Amino acid sequence: MTNTSNEQQILSGQLWEAYCDTLKRAGRQLLRPETPHTAFDQAEGMRYLSRLVRAGLEMMVEGADADFPTFVIPSHETIKIGADNPDNLYQTARINGRNEYRIRGSRGTVPTLNFATKKGGYEKAGSKLEGTGLLNAQEMQVDADGGFEILVSAKRPASGNWLPMEETSHMLLIRQTFHDRRREKAAEFSIERIGHGGAPAPLDPARFAASLMAAGHYTENTARLFCDWAALFRKEHCNTIPLGDQAMFQAAGGDPNIAYHHGYWEFGEDEAMVIDAVVPPCEFWNFQVDNYWMESLDYRHHRIHVNCHGAHYNPDGSVTIVIAHRDPGHPNWLTTAGHRLGTSLFRVIGAGGATAKITTRLVKFTDIAKEQCA
Repeated sequence: MTNTSNEQQILSGQLWEAYCDTLKRAGRQLLRPETPHTAFDQAEGMRYLSRLVRAGLEMMVEGADADFPTFVIPSHETIKIGADNPDNLYQTARINGRNEYRIRGSRGTVPTLNFATKKGGYEKAGSKLEGTGLLNAQEMQVDADGGFEILVSAKRPASGNWLPMEETSHMLLIRQTFHDRRREKAAEFSIERIGHGGAPAPLDPARFAASLMAAGHYTENTARLFCDWAALFRKEHCNTIPLGDQAMFQAAGGDPNIAYHHGYWEFGEDEAMVIDAVVPPCEFWNFQVDNYWMESLDYRHHRIHVNCHGAHYNPDGSVTIVIAHRDPGHPNWLTTAGHRLGTSLFRVIGAGGATAKITTRLVKFTDIAKEQCA
């Protein structure tokens, strides 16, 4: 599409109509036959779409300039995407694989930190977000004061911290994983394109049109992708938490350091799900309760996840977690926060190829106390 046709599309209102059409198509994902059709679940689904709209506009429009990249937080307490980790701080920046970038930062004390470059994206057909480079904090050179620099480039430098990328790379993704947010300090960063100074040019209509449509496609494709996953988990993983198809998860942007155990749960008011897990030695693990749309439940106000730091362990080192609609008095109780069904995720980071052994069982709520006394 030429600049002139882009301008005509903007002046005629066709661009806005095309953007809104992508949002309408995203909304149809909520009405698929297999999705929950209660007023509660559909309202959560609509709120979820509104959150995807916010994320898409922040990343694809406001943060679209790869010459002047800025960090955006794509998922947090009120924007939740693809079983977002309640223990994570996510940050992204738009990059161009033909450029070079410098990240400067302060390491902080957060235990788990990594930097990744990606190609593809949920705004594109196929909704793949494949890795093109990875740098773990354990591999980084950090000075005595915790400062560091990272070169982001396609060509390896002679020395120093290097985050690889390819010519088609377009996203930088940073994951910080906290074991105890109250006591750990996040790393802090800035990013700049090397050899490119000055200030951004005025808004270009053609680039804006492309960015706005990318934001719309992001909302549509993200909604479709995770509705597909939820339908799959409901069909194949009902009330279980297996080690799923890791290649599928990583193709959608998953961290290769993580083993993902996705599940689907659904049980009655008088029931509870008991999860027994033997987790191998690892850098980190956690388990979370999500809704059908694969959003973590409201961890600001409810106990919906537990991790390796805060969990109560059994004498043999295993861990038992209970999901129930109300408190059974178990130390690892997680609430459903008013939900009757949803998805879940048990993730294990840095286990070196070893896998967790996770079993689940539905029990009567009144039997939870009996088990603890046995």
